[in-house]
Amino acid sequence: MAFGNGPLGGPGQHRPLADINVTPLVDVMLVLLIVFMITAPILATGLKVDLPQAKASQTVNPKDPVVVSVTSDGKVAVGTETMEPDALIPALLKLTGGDTARVIQVRADKAAQYGAIVGVLDQLASNGMVHVALISNAKPAEAQTPAAPPTRQ
Repeated sequence: MAFGNGPLGGPGQHRPLADINVTPLVDVMLVLLIVFMITAPILATGLKVDLPQAKASQTVNPKDPVVVSVTSDGKVAVGTETMEPDALIPALLKLTGGDTARVIQVRADKAAQYGAIVGVLDQLASNGMVHVALISNAKPAEAQTPAAPPTRQ
């Protein structure tokens, strides 16, 4: 009997088994999935602590946001003062005292041109005023109905 021959005497009778048994791998993955599903909510809540009271602390009074409105005819208003769009930035800097970190709320009329709104947002961003919020009227949840798809003719 020569080396490399199988037990029956023919060459190549025994070959190594190269198949991967997937069942233990799936079992381990399912166990890990269950462990992570249980521990994730626990880690997200953090620890419950009883915070001490400080008597000498000062409360932080956040500054009220500045309201910028865009009208349907393209005019811009800061608060109740209407102005041309070119005068927006000097008026905001005067009102905020140069504070570019102040929150600016942009309200636009439904009939305002999109270009006018983008122009105001561009002016704000170009001058470092990036804390901008777009304000809209929200309908109550029960009053919202999905729009009907357009009909094809």
